[in-house]
Amino acid sequence: PILPARPPPAAAAAAPASAMAEQQRTLEGLRAQIQQALEARAGGDSVEQWWFDAVGGPSNQPAHRLETSRILRGHFGKVYANHWAGDSKHLVSASQDGKLIVWNGFTTNKVQAIPLRSSWVMTCGYEQAEDQLIACGGLDNICSVYRIAGVNDTGSSAFVNRSHRELAAHEGYLSCCRFNGSSEIITASGDGTCKRWDIEEGKDVQTFDDHDGDVMSIAINKCDPHVFASGSTDRMAQVSDSRTGKCVMSFAGHESDINSVSFFPDGMAIGTGSDDSTCKLFDLRARRELGSYGGDQIVCGVTAVDFSGSGRFLFAGYDDFTAYGWDITNRTTPITLRCHENRVSCLQVSPAGNALCTGSWDTLLKILA
Repeated sequence: PILPARPPPAAAAAAPASAMAEQQRTLEGLRAQIQQALEARAGGDSVEQWWFDAVGGPSNQPAHRLETSRILRGHFGKVYANHWAGDSKHLVSASQDGKLIVWNGFTTNKVQAIPLRSSWVMTCGYEQAEDQLIACGGLDNICSVYRIAGVNDTGSSAFVNRSHRELAAHEGYLSCCRFNGSSEIITASGDGTCKRWDIEEGKDVQTFDDHDGDVMSIAINKCDPHVFASGSTDRMAQVSDSRTGKCVMSFAGHESDINSVSFFPDGMAIGTGSDDSTCKLFDLRARRELGSYGGDQIVCGVTAVDFSGSGRFLFAGYDDFTAYGWDITNRTTPITLRCHENRVSCLQVSPAGNALCTGSWDTLLKILA
């Protein structure tokens, strides 16, 4: 058979070049049409000024201004910790009045008030998969887990006064606890370790000892429950993986103790708050710091941090009775939330992202929405 003759090399090279030139002309034409449409809408103003007027310009203010919508009164001592349930309706708080209170955040009613064996509580956690377990711990070195299955808002549920499990293996105070599903919990301690526990067995199944100081906070990656972040007095933030049983990456940059860590909503970054008066954003993919948030007017330590539902704002509580909302795209002027009369010791955004709850040494919890 006679094969068709091949085109000369020059003709073969000219074909892609002409196609590319045609696409370039089409692109330029579309760009010109877009520019003409923008100029027509601008009505004589510059396109930049019209865009500024249309979207309100660069702003660090949320579309809806946060205001105090609920005040939870009932504690008689300093509130040290709070944590939302998975339904974004209930939450638990721990206070040095020796009570663990479960609240209905909508009605402000107390659903349960659990007396603690030790009033020196430092942390609490709410199991967010089935909303049936809560936990707390502190200077007693023990993580106490309580089962509140069947709790309702009418007050007719059984009064809880005994722990379901007591998890004892740490040699220092318990600084943080977070449930990982309904059968596991991870704890952080002043002994420099984090432990993963099987709740029903009451045993620690893994120990992470990569920090060189007290571990002050942990956060579990909701997009990958095998991964959690921790912050320590060694000024390091670490990301650990339960599949390897060790730290997989570390982040330096803070000049003092890290008091709080939180995962970005997509699980690809973490936010930290430190006694050096700054919050920082670290990216897990780039393995580096992306932003630092603070100012000369802020001279006190950060007690707690958490991201908004969209991830645009990093909320932080401070020792000067104030909470700030840092726009991660604008490092200069934060949203100022003056809602307490004493140290803001804890804060958390609800899982649904529709409310922010703050707790303070003024004995109050406030829900902002």
